[in-house]
Amino acid sequence: MRRTLEPYLWLLFSGGGVVAALVLPVLVLLFGVLMPLGVLDWPSADHLQALLGNVVVRLALLVVVVLCLFHAAHRIRFTSEELLGIARFDLAIAILCYGAAIFGAAVAVLVLF
Repeated sequence: MRRTLEPYLWLLFSGGGVVAALVLPVLVLLFGVLMPLGVLDWPSADHLQALLGNVVVRLALLVVVVLCLFHAAHRIRFTSEELLGIARFDLAIAILCYGAAIFGAAVAVLVLF
């Protein structure tokens, strides 16, 4: 039996789904609703710089970004194949989607570190 990367891609998809469901709504609530409405004060640049000075915070942000990128790549891959009926191009679509996720992850690493 031939081994594939499919279980690992599904693992990244499910991990990204959990992160997208638990972390992103909090970030949207904070930075998209509460701070613009004035309920919470915006953090100062010094505070954010001190926060990002911590390696654990940068790693956590990296995990959130990478898992969300792979979740989106997996979702785009299978949605486009099913809705557009282009499953015969599965390999090209997979390379494009996951390649974009890997590129985004590399950019996130460069930005955060």
